[in-house]
Amino acid sequence: MVLMMAHSFAVNISVMAEQHLQLEEMPGSREGVQIMRLTGPLTLMNVFGFQSKVRADQSRALILDFTGVPLADSAGIGALVGAYVSRQKDGRTLGLVGVNQRIHQALEVTRVENFFKFFQTLAEAEAAAGG
Repeated sequence: MVLMMAHSFAVNISVMAEQHLQLEEMPGSREGVQIMRLTGPLTLMNVFGFQSKVRADQSRALILDFTGVPLADSAGIGALVGAYVSRQKDGRTLGLVGVNQRIHQALEVTRVENFFKFFQTLAEAEAAAGG
């Protein structure tokens, strides 16, 4: 007699698929400074829209407000690195505001955290952007 046992499991990924990334663009308080406020996760599901907006931005200093971003997956981290590289080679800057511990750890694990300038507030980031 042969006894066969079947194991089954379910993984719920629909929660992430339903969460969209909202991008709100606004001018900074100084000329040449642009602020982009992100709300929602930065993931493979929405990274292309993010990349498009960042590439289109021609400001001298771009500040990404991550206060409303709960997580960034590997595609999101890659998009951030891409944004840094393209802005760096053009002599433009990129600052990150309100990055939570989870995202900061992901940047540390991938050994790219040193690429970025981190700020607690938009005011600090704008002051660092110069004028």
